[in-house]
Amino acid sequence: MSDSGFPLPPPTFEFLVFSLKTQTEMQLGLLRFGEESNEQPNLPAARHAIDLLAMIAEKTKGNLTLDEQRLIENSLTELRFRFVQAAEKKPPQPPAESPTEKPTDPEDAPASS
Repeated sequence: MSDSGFPLPPPTFEFLVFSLKTQTEMQLGLLRFGEESNEQPNLPAARHAIDLLAMIAEKTKGNLTLDEQRLIENSLTELRFRFVQAAEKKPPQPPAESPTEKPTDPEDAPASS
């Protein structure tokens, strides 16, 4: 039992994969707990967690059950896709001035015919 009174899950390969996957999803901003925030994704931390998972996949190749192999491969595929999506998003830009706005300085106004 842990200090919080909740039993800890058994240390399984599946739990390790889910832990790293959840950590990556949090770094990408896909999971939030509590209030909404405008925090940008932490791409270097997300990339590191994905690389850790890829290293585990490489080091355990040939030693996993079919279900474990599918779990880690599917997790990596999904996380890499989500990483690319997050990396391609641009931070919000301030709104540009509308072209229909009237100039405030009389010298900037177009000449009338």
